[in-house]
Amino acid sequence: MTKVDKTKRFSEVFLFLLLSCTFQGTHCELVLSPTGHTVVNAEVGRNVTLAVSFSGATDPVVAWFMKDVPVITWTFGSSPIIDGKKTNVLRLEPNGSLTFVNVSLEFSSNYTFEITKAGLKQVSTTFTLNVFEIIQNVTLRSEPDLVIEGTDRFMLEYSMSQGVVQQQTWFYNGREIQTNSNNSKDKSLVILRPTRSDTGQYSVFLTNPFGSVTTYMNVTVLYGPEDPKIQARPAQPFYVSGDSLLLSCLGEGSPKPSIEWIFGGQNISRSAILNLTNVKTGQGGDYTCMLLNELTKNQSQISFTLDVYERPSENPLCSVQSVNNNVDLQYHCQWSGGTPQARLFFPELDNSKSGLGNLSLTVNASENLDGRTFMCLTEHPIEKNKCNITASSPLKFLPTVQTTVNFAGKIVVSIHCVSEASPSAVVLWSRGSEAVTNGTTHQISSDTTQLQIRDYNVSNFLLQNYTCTCKNPLGGQRREIQLRGPSISNSNLFPNQDGTILTLTWEVPPYSVVTGFDIQMKGPDLQSKNRYDAQSKGKSNGFQTIQWKPGSARSADIFDLNPKLTYRFQVIPKALRTDGEPSEVHRIGPGEGLSGPAIAGLAAGIPCSLLFLLLLAFFIYRCVHYHKNRSRQTRYPVSRAVEKVRNNSLPE
Repeated sequence: MTKVDKTKRFSEVFLFLLLSCTFQGTHCELVLSPTGHTVVNAEVGRNVTLAVSFSGATDPVVAWFMKDVPVITWTFGSSPIIDGKKTNVLRLEPNGSLTFVNVSLEFSSNYTFEITKAGLKQVSTTFTLNVFEIIQNVTLRSEPDLVIEGTDRFMLEYSMSQGVVQQQTWFYNGREIQTNSNNSKDKSLVILRPTRSDTGQYSVFLTNPFGSVTTYMNVTVLYGPEDPKIQARPAQPFYVSGDSLLLSCLGEGSPKPSIEWIFGGQNISRSAILNLTNVKTGQGGDYTCMLLNELTKNQSQISFTLDVYERPSENPLCSVQSVNNNVDLQYHCQWSGGTPQARLFFPELDNSKSGLGNLSLTVNASENLDGRTFMCLTEHPIEKNKCNITASSPLKFLPTVQTTVNFAGKIVVSIHCVSEASPSAVVLWSRGSEAVTNGTTHQISSDTTQLQIRDYNVSNFLLQNYTCTCKNPLGGQRREIQLRGPSISNSNLFPNQDGTILTLTWEVPPYSVVTGFDIQMKGPDLQSKNRYDAQSKGKSNGFQTIQWKPGSARSADIFDLNPKLTYRFQVIPKALRTDGEPSEVHRIGPGEGLSGPAIAGLAAGIPCSLLFLLLLAFFIYRCVHYHKNRSRQTRYPVSRAVEKVRNNSLPE
């Protein structure tokens, strides 16, 4: 349509309006009304018309405004004036309606159609034009990327490659979110102070008159690690060396926290379950489980104290000893080793005191403690045990004496005084009225139970009496020792069945000083001479030494005897070169015949014996003869009366 045609058509329209106003009379007013919807939705690229109709005046001035800016003005008889930037889109229809050709988004606005006539009231009507694009390629993102529990807020925002949204609706796990100005803004949803319960699927539903799109996004609110726990299986208050167990570390968090086990400052495992087999006491201690959120880098930790116990070795030991110059008693209880150390106490002595592994209690010695037994109680997590100890005064004892010869050739006499006592008795030594101390002649052992006396001459040992006193805090025992020269108290001889071998035994008095023994024989030579240190030389009336035995010996064996011959034996005790009294002489073998005095005795005794036998025979003969004569005398009969009287007269 040309510009002339448009002008001609507008003129025809206004002519019609003028004639209408003339026929109505001199009174006329403008009438304007839309012929369609005042709110018009249009799709980008389409044509759309804002339709109007008006009447009541001639030659009015017509104008269209986009918001407050005029885009088209037209006066009757002239061509419409269109904003130059919009001439390709806007078109004024003959009836005043406004058409948009190939409309674009920038024309979405409020439009006002206004008619003005001098002398008449101005009239207008308003339209709203909404231009929409099809919604395409909608995506959601969160800000920040990592949503962490406890932060102030996080926001979901959508974007699209094209489209105009008329309405947006947000959903959480399929349920609509009631939005307001606090949590909903253009293209976004704001979640304040997010918590783990806000984790889920979010979606936005976008719509306009020409289409709709729904877009989804899963949101995970990160938290933790928190509430860490360590569980031991089997669960026990403690474990014994050699046991096995599992330690499990648990903790909540999103994402699932990583785990690291630390023991003794070293990383020992990254597994949630720590397997400990055949544990030892050195593995006891604090095991720390470190939990890490790999995304937030937040950490949490928890420790578990593993107690690995070991029983103390062996059994508890109780003892008592003398302290404070042998005046007081110290009771001691020990159960060493073990993890932890055992707790010890003497409940009857002092229940208020205890010790770990060792316990010592010192008390004043008194008579009521002599022979009294006290119990030490020991407590260990694995086992309870006990031991007993009894303190007692020294018992009666007998000293013992041993004699040797040292490398210097001196006689060494060792006197032992040992008295059974608890605690062990301390031995005090004296010679006569003087205390014995260590020196050249005397030497006391470290435990005081032995006194050694050294000298070349045995006579020097016999000058004084020695006294040993065994003493502890509960009492003492005293014994005197009078040393004697070399001597033998008893001896015996035991031959074998054939009489070819014999054993000679002897005993020595308790306090005799003896360094050796000479075994002497009297009689014929032995059949073998190489068996002994000393040998007899031919037959002699004197004794000869055939063996030598040390001072500790108490027997000697003699071989190769002739059972048809007679031997005599004796033992000589010696203290170096000093001989003691010989033992009893022992004889073995057949007899040697009668001696002269024995024969004379027999000669004198035989006649006397014959005379005695004759006198005895004569005496026996006379007795027999006498009894025979009495039995031959005549007996006369007696009357019964006389017999009766005789019987009555017999005494009862």
